[in-house]
Amino acid sequence: MSVPQQAIDSLIEQPNLFRQLKLADWLWAGIVLAAAALVFSRYGGNMDAYEIGILSLTTPGLIALGWYWKAIQPYALTVAAFSLLGIWLYGGDYGNAEKVFGLRFLFSSQSAVMWMSALFVMATVAYFGGLFTGSEFIQKTGSSLTWAALIMGLTGLMVRWYESYLIDPEFGHIPVSNLYEVFILFCLITGLLYLYYEGRYKNRALGGFVLLVISAAVGFLLWYSFERDADKILPLVPALKSYWMKIHVPANFVGYGSFALAAMTSVAYLLKTYGDPQGFITLRLPTLEMLDDITYKAIALGFAFFTIATILGAMWAAEAWGGYWSWDPKETWALIVWLNYAAWLHLRFSKGWRGAPMAWWAVVGLFVTLFAFLGVNMFLSGLHSYGEL
Repeated sequence: MSVPQQAIDSLIEQPNLFRQLKLADWLWAGIVLAAAALVFSRYGGNMDAYEIGILSLTTPGLIALGWYWKAIQPYALTVAAFSLLGIWLYGGDYGNAEKVFGLRFLFSSQSAVMWMSALFVMATVAYFGGLFTGSEFIQKTGSSLTWAALIMGLTGLMVRWYESYLIDPEFGHIPVSNLYEVFILFCLITGLLYLYYEGRYKNRALGGFVLLVISAAVGFLLWYSFERDADKILPLVPALKSYWMKIHVPANFVGYGSFALAAMTSVAYLLKTYGDPQGFITLRLPTLEMLDDITYKAIALGFAFFTIATILGAMWAAEAWGGYWSWDPKETWALIVWLNYAAWLHLRFSKGWRGAPMAWWAVVGLFVTLFAFLGVNMFLSGLHSYGEL
């Protein structure tokens, strides 16, 4: 069977990725490679084979991400600069957190997370303000505030990683081990996913909706921090002292963040569907086709990462507890989440379902996911009890 000439012409006309790269992109690749080489030269002797493998795969992955999504380059470089500044200000003494101005008010992990929280709330107000007033300037301010929040949040996590070693080398761990840390991770991943789609579709009208769920997470984070002293760095329980945590948890939260994004775009879809067709909010929201497309792509991305995370979690469970599956409440609800979105995608692919019913389903899916993420820790116990409130 011959290939149609039109298809051949289309392939020939497709621009080559490397031909699109500019000097800044190659400088980005060089910086990432140099940073990875520096990390390996300084800490390679303390890294096991799995950690070396993670570093080896993360390096080209970060380069490719920067090439594909240009905004990641200045974002990552700014976070790296702020994180290194915070580490330098500590001077090897954790007690400097309360003594040095730059740490106390800016770059200690707790200070940076407080800035992240305030900036996310301000961004939410700005996005909704821009939507209600129709001001593009105010909406752009919302985008800038969101980027600033993401910079401070990731800086806080990076500095917290260093702080855990300063307190006690035995405490040292990647900061994705408890609810306080993963709530920060959730805010960061959801915010980054939203900004990617904002840039891709060149539309800021959804910012307030997505930032609303992030602000809710910030509210919980602040309560959890002040009420339960959750920001304290504690030693890991034995089950968490594993390289699996470094890949299972981030993959899981790409799923959670994507599902949250899909739910909030679905809320906008329902408002546009059932609202006054001539209402000023309805008119300023994206088209139903765009909202449906973002919801579908977010759920597809989240499902892929959640599937990977579930497989990694089973492998981690086999190593930690001697079995791949034990029907622990956390595992059971993770399966329910997986089945929920598997069914959503199946009906989308096989039956072509679209519209309000699928939007309602995505919104309900957020509550199912929320229970798996947080409700299990609050109301149920099991092998994952170290993550309870």
